[in-house]
Amino acid sequence: MSKESSHRVAAIVDEGSNPFELGVAAELFGLRRPELPVPWYRFTVCAPSPEVRMHRGAFTLSAAGLDAADEADTVIVPNRPDPGAGASAEVLDAVRRADRRGARLVSLCTGAFTLAEAGVLDGRRATTHWRWAEVFRDRYPRVDLRPDVLFVDEGRVLTAAGSAAALDLCLYLVERDHGAETAASVSRRLVFSGRRDGGQRQFIEAPVPAVEDASLRPVLEWARERAAGPLSVADLARRAGVGRATLHRRFRAELGTTPLEWLTGERVRLACRLIERGERGAERIARLSGLGTGANLRVQMRRRTGLTPTGYRARFGPSRWDAPESAG
Repeated sequence: MSKESSHRVAAIVDEGSNPFELGVAAELFGLRRPELPVPWYRFTVCAPSPEVRMHRGAFTLSAAGLDAADEADTVIVPNRPDPGAGASAEVLDAVRRADRRGARLVSLCTGAFTLAEAGVLDGRRATTHWRWAEVFRDRYPRVDLRPDVLFVDEGRVLTAAGSAAALDLCLYLVERDHGAETAASVSRRLVFSGRRDGGQRQFIEAPVPAVEDASLRPVLEWARERAAGPLSVADLARRAGVGRATLHRRFRAELGTTPLEWLTGERVRLACRLIERGERGAERIARLSGLGTGANLRVQMRRRTGLTPTGYRARFGPSRWDAPESAG
């Protein structure tokens, strides 16, 4: 496959769109990545008019016409700082056209309102910023809203929650398209600690935690370096200087998951990177990634990636870019 990508990403902006989510999309899909051995995306910003004022008139953006969205493989729909204000008719028509032709549709934060207004989310799971969850439910009862997660993958339609979750979802798309190692490389380039799983809970308003619930970051970084070894939840608790019950509460509060689930996820990501680098043999990969046995490797990879190790290798193994164009 040529290093020149054929995957086109179009980010639609509308009057009053927030610049943060657009910036995330431009950073992830628009910048050249010459250091990566994969074909990168072709990124375009488009709008109903040649110039669009961003949120509160902070600045005016020049953009291509909406016909760019008609040619894109992935279309990122505009968010709406005021969900009560509907999207323009031109934008809704562009979203519906993209849906009819099978393009991948992505919303970031309140962009879910745009997808729902276009009728794309009826009967599907979706998420949006927790602050607007009740408004969304009242207005779009046919959508299966999941307000307590960071993002939802419905295959061809993906939705992210609050602004920071846009980064998680966009990194997830890079991982889905190009594999875990490429996503990790981009994450390091961003000086980002790593994509959070979509199932992690949003940080909904709650009382300020006690001092004992300080950041888990030092423990997480320590554990990542040792994930391939015989590391247990008890080891994490000892490193944090707390009991297992306290550690469990801290993981739930800060990451929305359990210590064991987090550790297993890190090991699956390590297994994915090993496969991408050309490592073979389920038992060997399981041992090198800390997952123990080939049977556990297969169960955990299918659960978290939807693919078996063999299927993951076929899609993301090191030979995929060197294969002839006719290869299946």
